Amino acid sequence: MDGQRLKYGLHDSIGFHATFAARLVERRVEDALRKFGLTRVGFCILLAVAEEGLKNPSDIAAFVGIDRTATSRALRALEAEGLISRAIGQEDRRMTEVSMTDAGYDRMIQAVPVCSENMDHFNAKLTISERAELKRLLTKLSSGEGTGE
Repeated sequence: MDGQRLKYGLHDSIGFHATFAARLVERRVEDALRKFGLTRVGFCILLAVAEEGLKNPSDIAAFVGIDRTATSRALRALEAEGLISRAIGQEDRRMTEVSMTDAGYDRMIQAVPVCSENMDHFNAKLTISERAELKRLLTKLSSGEGTGE
């Protein structure tokens, strides 16, 4: 090196702060979900199937915001736990249809309060207008960048 030092300014980076905050939120909810035998992604998939009526793995992946490979891995784990089932599509036999089992629905219902508490914990740190502005700005940052984890 010629004696010049490049300075990046890690703590000035939007990426650093967005990632740090996301990891805090994620870690707290993951810890809470662990007692139900769920991951954050698994819980989101259960919501996609139960609340949104999504059956196609690609639609589930898009809703959760993860790639198809991560979705397949999570679906296998949920199926092994007996929380979802997968079957060949009724209308198109090339497709897989995901459905919720009674055990999956029960587990999701049990986990909703801890996820709601996590959301409330972080929401309480911001005013209503700050939350709206944060969502707007994060949406703006991610706009046009594709999806996937």
